Amino acid sequence: MSSPPTITVSNLTFTFPDSTTGLTNISLDLPAGARTLLIGANGAGKTTLLRLLAGKRMAPPSTIALGGIDPFASQVAGVTYLGLEWVLNPIVRTDIAVPELLRSVGGDHYPSRRDELVRILDVDLSWRLHAVSDGERRRVQLCMGLLRPWTVLLLDEITVDLDLLSRHEFLSFLKRETEERSCSIVYATHILDNLAAWPTHLVHMSQGRVQKWGAMGEFTVPETQGGAEGNSRLGQLVLGWLREDLKERGPRRGQGGEGKTYPNLEGKGGYGAEKKAETK
Repeated sequence: MSSPPTITVSNLTFTFPDSTTGLTNISLDLPAGARTLLIGANGAGKTTLLRLLAGKRMAPPSTIALGGIDPFASQVAGVTYLGLEWVLNPIVRTDIAVPELLRSVGGDHYPSRRDELVRILDVDLSWRLHAVSDGERRRVQLCMGLLRPWTVLLLDEITVDLDLLSRHEFLSFLKRETEERSCSIVYATHILDNLAAWPTHLVHMSQGRVQKWGAMGEFTVPETQGGAEGNSRLGQLVLGWLREDLKERGPRRGQGGEGKTYPNLEGKGGYGAEKKAETK
């Protein structure tokens, strides 16, 4: 990507093959160097948007541009997407050593970057991947995914297995990346602990639409010292948004008044398994 890694979405409406609408009339203009938090309840459309930005699904013409280039039509260099299918890669559960795995994704070509990620994520080079915890395995996967320098990084809930310190060090590394070189990040997450000083921008999605977006300074963040629930200021802001979303959406299909019993709807109607994953 030769031009600055801006992320532009213009009047994007996306419909799944079964004619179900996934996203409706989305427009965003995120500058180069932005660290954007993508916020929303499960099913808001965050994963669908990230996959479209990554060029993994075809968006309508002239609706998405990364550095001025359509990511689906041109396979933009420097775009890294780490999402559901990446974290479920079966190779990281086999009997393989960490150095061999990192070498297979180009570790020897970026030795200083490899060593920095190993240190930041506290990876033990003696680990064998079939014999470690999910959190330890996720650290190795993050080393693999970020080893090659990227210009646009799209993250979909990939820090859920990290302990507090590992997650803090990882996000600090990403912040330094955007400050020291030309790159941008969009990070979908439900975990807001210790993130108040991390994002430069927020995007709030609900029911396939963008409800609010902008630079952090454009939002009125509630004054709080933790309060009775111990929430951070950013967490308190997002909690209010999600309550508004729930009120607007209303009960899910099949929900009713208090005391009502519900039939077992598993496997009947609605989205398929892939679509459930995509619209997180």
